[in-house]
Amino acid sequence: MATDQARSEHHGETYEQFEGRIARIANVGNAAGVLRWDQEVVMPEAGTPARAQQLSALSSISHELLTADETGDLLEELESAALDDGKRAVVREIRRQYDRETSVPRELVEEISETTANAHPTWKRAREDDDFEAFAPTLEKLVALKREYANHIDPDADPYAVLFADYEPYIDLETAERVLERLREELVPLIDAIQDADADLATDTFAGEFDDDDQEALARDVLDELGYDWERGRLDTAPHPFSSGTQFDARVTTRFEEDDLLGSLTSTIHEFGHANYTLGLPDDEYGTPLGEARDLSVHESQSRLWENHVGRSRPFWERFLPTVADRFLGLEGATPEAAYEAANQVYDDNLIRVEADELTYHLHIVIRFEIERALIAGDLEVSEVPKVWNDKYEEYLGVRPETDAEGCLQDIHWSHGSFGYFPTYSLGSVLAAQLYAAAEDELGELDGDVRAGEFDDLNGWLRENVHRHGKHYTTPELIERATGAEFAADSFLEYATSKYGELYDLEAY
Repeated sequence: MATDQARSEHHGETYEQFEGRIARIANVGNAAGVLRWDQEVVMPEAGTPARAQQLSALSSISHELLTADETGDLLEELESAALDDGKRAVVREIRRQYDRETSVPRELVEEISETTANAHPTWKRAREDDDFEAFAPTLEKLVALKREYANHIDPDADPYAVLFADYEPYIDLETAERVLERLREELVPLIDAIQDADADLATDTFAGEFDDDDQEALARDVLDELGYDWERGRLDTAPHPFSSGTQFDARVTTRFEEDDLLGSLTSTIHEFGHANYTLGLPDDEYGTPLGEARDLSVHESQSRLWENHVGRSRPFWERFLPTVADRFLGLEGATPEAAYEAANQVYDDNLIRVEADELTYHLHIVIRFEIERALIAGDLEVSEVPKVWNDKYEEYLGVRPETDAEGCLQDIHWSHGSFGYFPTYSLGSVLAAQLYAAAEDELGELDGDVRAGEFDDLNGWLRENVHRHGKHYTTPELIERATGAEFAADSFLEYATSKYGELYDLEAY
């Protein structure tokens, strides 16, 4: 008995040492996150050379802490220790990170970090100048670096699968491909039927020009409405909206265009969903995987749930339209039904992913997925990307970009070296529908709550079933615990066909 107690006390001390080490790693990463936020929101344009070195240094420090022999020794000892479920989950997550990062030379980590920091302003200028050739050398370098990175981690695996696992480690690439294929198979005929329909939606409800300051006031209104915690967050603008931070500081960015009020509003709600998830992570687990989000598919499910299932719903517009009309007097005659129709129109000529409706959006994702897979596999040269991009848009969406700025330069992700990220957007939309259906199964229909501006029950359900767990469970485990079923596209497709069949009066749906 005394020996067992001594062993338990020793393992407890070892875990405390381990937890202190991983907290340092987390804090270095979170500091880098603030620097990246600053770079994209407020940093002077000429600050890039220093910022690239700063981020590279932090990346190197984090890598050295994680891959040090001491981390490996602690992991080895704790893996044979009698730990509770939470601590075992922490060890599992750090072991996965350790194994991947010890496979990658520190010099390569630093080079990737510095290259991506320098790539951001290069991409930004190339997009502003509509000059893909100016970005092409940087993209070529990033593709080569990420191939090398994947090869170090697993030389026998599909390199794209290795990169995808950086963003979604527990849903395999085959599952992602299967979901994307099903979306393509079932959404294309639905979109075709919509485009052939005679329905006359009020698509011009939000036509006009809208002042940026007034749009920002409305963005703050909607964040207030949804319950954003301003003591732990803030709202700013960025060329490509994003949310970042921790449970103590989860920031939202959006963007304003004078002729796209609806776009800025839905973007703000989308980023609220991300920040709301981050703010729902347990405070007392900060610095450990139990206080971190469960990867990008789950993260995206939260943003898409709030953007689409709440923010694009008929009850939401019954609730929120009076606030919009108060801010913009030209909209005082709009009706909730007209606002609902405008928010859910399916575009037949949209080129921009972030402005897409929730059906054609997934074809935007499929195009990116296919292109970056071919790039990483070496089956597509960087110089060929603009033409292949434009050809696929014409084939899948019936539109062809006239410029690279509205084509292959529109997204920031490749400048970050984020190959394998895009599929998580569609996976997140699919999961959002599955979670929302599960919440309604338990709470009852939520339309009345949305119409009344009462979001405590929905948010409480999400806190209980998703947010509070951090990375305690793998993604499939978390989904099954929350919804009682395996991850599947059924709920999303049922939601999409029902909603758009009714909206566009489609008899077959």
